[in-house]
Amino acid sequence: MNIILLGPPGAGKGTQARRLVDERGMVQLSTGDMLREARSSGTEIGNRVAGIMDRGELVTDEIVIGLIEEKLEGNTGGGLIFDGFPRTLAQADALEALLHRKGNTLDAVIEMRVDDETLVARIIARSTCAACGEVYNDLTRPVPDDGQCVKCGSAKFTRRADDNEESLKTRLLAYYKQTSPLIGYYHCKGALRVVDGLGEIQDVGASIAEAVSKTS
Repeated sequence: MNIILLGPPGAGKGTQARRLVDERGMVQLSTGDMLREARSSGTEIGNRVAGIMDRGELVTDEIVIGLIEEKLEGNTGGGLIFDGFPRTLAQADALEALLHRKGNTLDAVIEMRVDDETLVARIIARSTCAACGEVYNDLTRPVPDDGQCVKCGSAKFTRRADDNEESLKTRLLAYYKQTSPLIGYYHCKGALRVVDGLGEIQDVGASIAEAVSKTS
């Protein structure tokens, strides 16, 4: 079972991906995580990534596809979750070609649909455990009263510098311009499933689980 989680920044893709990892043994492939891992790996492709990032340049689609190909050769557990990739039609075509070459398929694309105003309010209130990456929210899932992460016990939490209204609107504009065409692309392929991304974490998770089960 290989799926894509599609939705604007802050829709909760990372949170739901972690739930699928825990509950179904799937493997989360986050573009950001893969690039950070590659940068410190010391491999040939990792050194290329490090050089590009150090120069402040954008990593090419070719390199990202190469990193995904490496992951496909390892343990894919209960399936793959593509989180943050693809973002463009060209990337979608490249991913499909790679999966076909490796004898894999894409089983479902789950769009986490959200309202922009509500999304902005939610993201401004977001914080993350600095140790394990667990996500909290002042409105829907505040840091526990004892100030410790429920997952790892750390008392250190951070907020992204770009989790503010102005930056978020810029990121949303980029998403709608680049990524929203993927909704029509995957709808035409019969792979698109839509869930309400603004519900409680457990409710959104249940909707995603239902969508995935119907595909299985």
